[in-house]
Amino acid sequence: MNVFIPVDDVGKAIEFYGLPVRFRDGDRFALLEGGIGLAGPDEHLTDATAVCLKVADVAPAVRDLLDRGGALVRGPEAGPHETRAVLRDPSGNLFVLYSSGGSR
Repeated sequence: MNVFIPVDDVGKAIEFYGLPVRFRDGDRFALLEGGIGLAGPDEHLTDATAVCLKVADVAPAVRDLLDRGGALVRGPEAGPHETRAVLRDPSGNLFVLYSSGGSR
């Protein structure tokens, strides 16, 4: 599980949080120690901080959550490094599902 944070500038956000970088894709995205994902403007999946949950396969997970009262906001879609979808839980909270593999 990670926390997705949309930011205006990935480099400045890395400096601000001051945590070691585990992965960085230029100005698109950085994953920091502790599960903090910083998403630059090209990768804003949401307009607010959201929990990201890794699943084996996004499409069936989305169908299951829709059957349980979730609402699809975006996707499923291929991202640069993953397949992802954005949903809302029955209380209105945003979250992102993702699985390994993407368009690159």
